[in-house]
Amino acid sequence: MPQDTLEKSNQARVEPATLSDLPQLIQMAMDLFEMEGDFEPSHEKQERGLKLILEEPSRGRILVLRNDDLIIGMVNILFTISTAEGGLVLILEDFFIHPAHRGQGYGSKLLEAVREFALTKDFRRITLLTDKISEESQRFFTKNGFAFSKMIPMRLHLEPEATHSLESEEE
Repeated sequence: MPQDTLEKSNQARVEPATLSDLPQLIQMAMDLFEMEGDFEPSHEKQERGLKLILEEPSRGRILVLRNDDLIIGMVNILFTISTAEGGLVLILEDFFIHPAHRGQGYGSKLLEAVREFALTKDFRRITLLTDKISEESQRFFTKNGFAFSKMIPMRLHLEPEATHSLESEEE
């Protein structure tokens, strides 16, 4: 890594996000979802989801990579329990480095902060989903110790309105 890139990376700091960071976090989440095939950006949904994490620390944390007052990266780490691991595990979501700042060591710095947090708090595993079509993301995470799982993700999307409609029909 060139010296000037290393110095830039060292100037940025990782810290917990706060509610005052919300506007920048929403924009970053929307930028991320613009690139992903599975999700549609929605200011309202991203704001609601980010607030759920920020307002209740027992659910998880949002870490930001900040250079002065500008957030250049973010990651959500959500807490759950794994019976397979017999303890607490992290789910890493919304890992995003602003495109103008990629390739400068910022992603590794943010991921290292997640790893340190997990080890300090005795989490036993970090799981993440990355885009199938993004070889760049897959290379980054495998380079940083992640391995492909034999499991595949599956989703069932629930819409609250649809659930209420079904309950009304059954009554």
